[in-house]
Amino acid sequence: MYLAKQLNDQTMKYSCEITINLPREEVIKKLDNPENMKHWQRGLVAYKTLNGSPGTEGATMELEYKMGKRDMVLIETILKNQFPKEFHATYDAKGVHNIQRNYFKKIDDNSTKWISESEFQFQGFAMKLMGWVMPGAFKKQSMKYLTDFKNFAEHGTSVQEVK
Repeated sequence: MYLAKQLNDQTMKYSCEITINLPREEVIKKLDNPENMKHWQRGLVAYKTLNGSPGTEGATMELEYKMGKRDMVLIETILKNQFPKEFHATYDAKGVHNIQRNYFKKIDDNSTKWISESEFQFQGFAMKLMGWVMPGAFKKQSMKYLTDFKNFAEHGTSVQEVK
């Protein structure tokens, strides 16, 4: 009974942060270019705009990933785009609704702190169980994206070159 209640109430929230040794404007310029996503989002195969003007509030984009033997499609909906300070979006896939709130703090003229707040809402028994059993895997994946972006932004290191 306890497990059933836990799974019914399954929402997971956490935050990650990283310091990028670049001015905030340069961080945003690299982050706000969809062509750069393939360099820091492992498994990204393709993306396409579905509705709206790219980067604007309300715009939607389809993101296709290949993760091992698993194919995944996410639909991004931009909720708020107030670059260079913040960017919020939702990402929907089968059984998962993810709300991302991203904040970009200028530390000094040459460094930026990226704070990413994640909220996952799970639907269906399998996804709820996975969120309950493996919450660390979600945070680890989020931190990996931040680290891969930092490496790309600072050094030009692309995840496409990593085997």
